[in-house]
Amino acid sequence: MSTAKLTIDLDALVTNWRSLDAKTNCETAAVVKANGYGIDAGRAGKALAVAGARNFFVAAAEEGIALRRAIGEGPGISVFSGHMEGDTKLLKEFQLTPMLNSLDQLLRHFEALPGHPFGIQLDTGMNRLGMEAGEWAAVAEIALSQRPVLLMSHLACADEPDHPMNAQQLKVFHELTDGIEVPRSLAATGGLLLGQKYHFDLCRPGIGLYGGAPFTEAMPVVTVDLPVIQVRDVVEGETVGYSNTWTAKRPSRIATVAAGYADGLIRAMGSGGIQAFSGQTPCPIVGRVSMDLITVDVTDLEVVPDTLGLLTETQTVDVVAEAAGTIGYEILTSLGQRYARTYKG
Repeated sequence: MSTAKLTIDLDALVTNWRSLDAKTNCETAAVVKANGYGIDAGRAGKALAVAGARNFFVAAAEEGIALRRAIGEGPGISVFSGHMEGDTKLLKEFQLTPMLNSLDQLLRHFEALPGHPFGIQLDTGMNRLGMEAGEWAAVAEIALSQRPVLLMSHLACADEPDHPMNAQQLKVFHELTDGIEVPRSLAATGGLLLGQKYHFDLCRPGIGLYGGAPFTEAMPVVTVDLPVIQVRDVVEGETVGYSNTWTAKRPSRIATVAAGYADGLIRAMGSGGIQAFSGQTPCPIVGRVSMDLITVDVTDLEVVPDTLGLLTETQTVDVVAEAAGTIGYEILTSLGQRYARTYKG
């Protein structure tokens, strides 16, 4: 095979959802935005719906189409970006629930889709999406008279359990919503792991479902295997790759493998610390990551295999991300379309 292989374990995805759900006494939804964090929102949603998930979240109304077609009628699909101009037909046809973020969206929704389910997103300090306290105070009476299905907000620092912002946002969320008889949601993966006082009526994990931090108990969902195109010998002092960034300190064998930054294996991966694996044996990535190719030092292997692993059970998306100076979210959602994709489970 001349293209890299991306294997997606849907059973591991379901296990991660069940493990997170077991940590709560409330409903556990699933976030499948960005095409299911790159693994295919339809397949992810269908597997999770079969496992028992009854509510899903996407970023934009357009993302809800493939998901609704995959999971059918019944489960809820909520849209974080709310009711944008031009969304009305999609929201109605695919039974999507917008999380309204502003007075403008509130008016648009009530005029275009009276009686259609909606939620309200409140800003508790992240300053990204949602109504601020003053705006909410001005519209709360009319909004609540139309019976929203959810009041939600989002934590800015939930992956840092001791960050004072968590307690501050929890306090503000209580101030904005206490006494209102509408289901509430504050926690994504990080918030869910902060404990029960952050759970309210619904948690909505995302990255933890796909094997990412801060859910350290997560099973890996994605593995990547790279085909070896060519193996060459270089002598001590020779360089490998663009800009001569790596120089052989001994006679070496270099494997060129088929994947690069066009496949989401970002250029910063070549800065050191990331390995390719032959079974359990690590082999350093050397030189620059280029558009279609990566070079790997396989000198210490007795036999060079046909493929080398990059994302594995031990070298997870977060290990790769940390070495590349980014986060697991970026690695997962950047995985390109050239992979030969295999789904397990």
